[in-house]
Amino acid sequence: MSHPWVQLLVRWSILALGVTLASHLVPGIRYDSATTLLVVVLLLSFFNAVLRPLLVLFTLPFILLTMGLGMLVINALLFLFVGRLVGGFEVTSFWSALGGSVIVSLTNLILSSLLGRRNPPRPPRGGPRRGAGPGQDVIDV
Repeated sequence: MSHPWVQLLVRWSILALGVTLASHLVPGIRYDSATTLLVVVLLLSFFNAVLRPLLVLFTLPFILLTMGLGMLVINALLFLFVGRLVGGFEVTSFWSALGGSVIVSLTNLILSSLLGRRNPPRPPRGGPRRGAGPGQDVIDV
């Protein structure tokens, strides 16, 4: 799973599964069709890549004061915003958005940790440095 396009498709699939689970488990979240789900996944991915870092930057004191719980509020607001933008995807309230964002986050956390990193990290290229004989320490900068 080292190719970037494959990684992107896996992330989108995990996000789609999270939104699907949220729509089944949280009252107040629903979508009409698979096309709507695809649009929701693309918009959530875009907003997480573009808007979320800006929101985190501007609300950093709030996030620090709430010991990280402010991130849940940011995720819920993004979820609610997508619900307002996409026709056929309904998020009825902030509390529904909060529940949906928690389910999407947990799905992402669990599946990403299960899929994990398949290839172990490779050692750096090249052999030992000149002057690095047995018993000699070399600090490589």
